[in-house]
This record gives sequence, C-alpha cells and structure tokens, in this order.
Amino acid sequence: MYQPPTIVAISTPHGEGAIGVIRLSGPDAIKVVDGHTAKNLNAQAANEAVFHRFRVGDNVLDEVLITIFKAPHSYTGEDLAEISFHGSNYVLQSAMQALIDSGAAIAEPGDFTKRAFLNGKMDLSQAEAVADLIASESEAEHRLAMHQMRGGFSNEIAKLREELINFASLIELELDFAEEDVEFANRDQLKALIEKIQGFIHSLIDSFRFGNAIKSGVPVAIIGKPNVGKSTLLNVLLNEDRAIVSEIAGTTRDTVEDTFVIDGVRFRFIDTAGLRDTEDTIEAIGVKRSLEKMKTASIVVYMYMMDDPSSEVEAEIELLRTQVNSATAFMVVGNKIDQSAKAGKADLFISAKTGEGIDVLRHRLVEFVHNGLTSSSNTVVTNTRHLQALKATDTALIDATNGIDSGMSGDLVSSDIRQALHHLGSITGEISTEDLLGNIFGKFCIGK
Repeated sequence: MYQPPTIVAISTPHGEGAIGVIRLSGPDAIKVVDGHTAKNLNAQAANEAVFHRFRVGDNVLDEVLITIFKAPHSYTGEDLAEISFHGSNYVLQSAMQALIDSGAAIAEPGDFTKRAFLNGKMDLSQAEAVADLIASESEAEHRLAMHQMRGGFSNEIAKLREELINFASLIELELDFAEEDVEFANRDQLKALIEKIQGFIHSLIDSFRFGNAIKSGVPVAIIGKPNVGKSTLLNVLLNEDRAIVSEIAGTTRDTVEDTFVIDGVRFRFIDTAGLRDTEDTIEAIGVKRSLEKMKTASIVVYMYMMDDPSSEVEAEIELLRTQVNSATAFMVVGNKIDQSAKAGKADLFISAKTGEGIDVLRHRLVEFVHNGLTSSSNTVVTNTRHLQALKATDTALIDATNGIDSGMSGDLVSSDIRQALHHLGSITGEISTEDLLGNIFGKFCIGK
C-alpha cells in the first residue's frame, strides 16, 4: 500500500483582499490540520467549506475556511484538507511552518498529480495533460489538453492493448501444446489486426506535427522576394513594429519570429529574408534559412506584388510547393492592392500597408487550424514521449508481421507483440519506472 507523507502546497496571493490557500494530502492530512483547530475535523461533512479559527499554540493566527475531502473521493485519492487564509504572507508562512512542525512536509513539483496517478485516479498520459493544461496559452492548446486529461487518448490506447493482449494470450497458450502442433491464434486474423492497429498508430504519429505546432505555436512562414511587404505584414499581424521595414531590398537578413494569439489559436509568425540570388554572403545565409523555415512551417504564406510578372510568380510558386510537406498549407497572397488592380492567381489579395484584407487572412489562418482539429477527430499527439513510444510500438509490430510471414515460432512472434504492448503501456503508465516518473513530474509546478 502506498503510504506517502503528508505534503503542503501554497498558493501565493496577489493584491488586496486576496486569499491564500494551503493544501495537504496524505493519510494524516486531516489529523495534522485538526491539531490547529478547536473542532473535530473528522466529524465535519466532506466537500463543504466550514469556518474555523486556525491556532498556533494558544494563539489564533487567522479565521479560515477549511474543506476536507475523504479518500478516495479527492484529487489525489487520499485524505485531503484545503485551508483558505486571508492573503497575508506573514499568515501563510506562519501557518506553513506550524503545519510542518506538526508533521507535514513541503510538496515536490507535481506531488499532488503524482499521488493521483499512483492512487489510480488518472493514468500517466492524463497526468501529463494536467501539466499541458496549466501551461496552455490559447484555446486550442486548452482544448487538446482537456481532451487528453479526460482520457480521450488513453481510451484509444487501452482498446489497442486489449485487442493485442487477447492474441498474445492465445499465442502463448499454443506454447503449452507445442508437441501437439495446435494453433489457437489464426495468423491471418492476427496480421489483419496488426495492420488495423498500425493504421491508427500511423495516424497518431502523423498528428504529432500538427499537435506539436498547436502546443508551441503554429509556425507560419511569410516568404517571397525582397520588398513584397513581408515585414510590413508581420508588423500588422502582431500589431507592433517587430520587423524593420525599408524600401531597400534585402533589409531582412535573418528570420524574425514572434507569437500572437488569434481567435484562441497561438501562431508563431516568421518573417524571412527575401528569396533571390545574391552575392552578399550574409544575405545568402538568410535566404538559406528562409527556405529551411519554410520546410518546417505548418502554414506558408507566399507573397508577391501586383506588378510582378505572372509567369515568374507562378514558376516560383510551383518550385516552392515541391519543397514543402504535403500537409503544409500553402497560401498565395497578392500584396499592395492599394497601388495596383488585382492580378495573378492568389488565394487572397491584401494591402499590408493599409490593412485591407488582413482580417480575412487572419480568419483563413484560424480556419486552417480548426479544420486540422476536426479532421484529427480530436485525437492529436502533442507529447514527444508519446510519439517515441508509438514509433517503438510500430517497429515491434513490423517485426511481428515479418515473423509471421517467415513462419517464425509462436514464442518469437509473441515476444514482438509483448514489446508492442510494453511500449503502448508506457504511454498510460501501465509500464513505468521511478526515473520516468521523476522526469515527468519534476517538470510540474509546486502544488500541482
């Protein structure tokens, strides 16, 4: 039975009238707090905030509200006490010290969520989603974290493991009847199952590029020849003068990046050096970096000016399209409609200078992200650890298929399937180590 020490977490108040909260979790949590009140907390109804006087020795430190949660009906699955103090740093620090003197211990980063995992209140991928939820800075990030925290991803993984476990059990049962040459697990059905599982795993692996973009800001590369208005567009999108704007060609020698939230989606806009042949060594390096950024972007905004020759624009677009991922959105934007009539086959016509068409461009960017979330059926991988586990699972399943095709013995095929199960189990924490848990929960904030 897991018997951790009671821990203490503090929420620092800000401003006049703020409330500071101290939480304790563990087998003795209620007992420790009870020693500082005049009433019997064990007789108090659970999940209700009740007025108390918090005492340190014979002195009343503060008038507080105390809520208790009885195991297993709490966030951590243990007895948990939450004390709401008036927002004085002196009061909170004094209360903390008093509770520590009574047997409590300071919480480590992620201690509460780690306890919730160890006590079966959530699996490991859900626990990691808690950290993602805390770190979310946009609606899209929040949406993905909430879906994973509610077990959407875990449920999918559980289904895959269950089907594989059934076949693995049948193959291992064959080993008990090796001398009778009995086959309990139909190999064709097993291959069909592996193919089905691999199809789902591949879709999850493919979703990481999109999910990681949502988590760190969807990268949008603004590319085009010098002086087409790329830096002006960046400044308009960010609502600030982030990039230097000049009529001199080749002003931008390196990429300029910044993030901005539009309609609940965080974008990472990248202004790049103008694409052209140049003998200037520094500018040439900038052009090379522009192409590298373009290849890793989720969205490419290619800009041209209205008076640019159509044949040159179309030739450059065709060339650039071959250098980006097929999943990358490629938007062609004609700029400076305030100076020339609409020309060329653009997806959108704007004036970065006057702001005409910018709202439509913002809408198109957000639309791309929403379409991606919809097409992914909300099952999107955002965690690098999960990605590596999925790739390892896929490799083990490939080995199992090759083993079946080559007539390999059941024990070897079973070993490959067990490897696949191991990697899938590591995602949800059914397979875990102390080092892994320490690495994951060590990244949490204290008190969560």
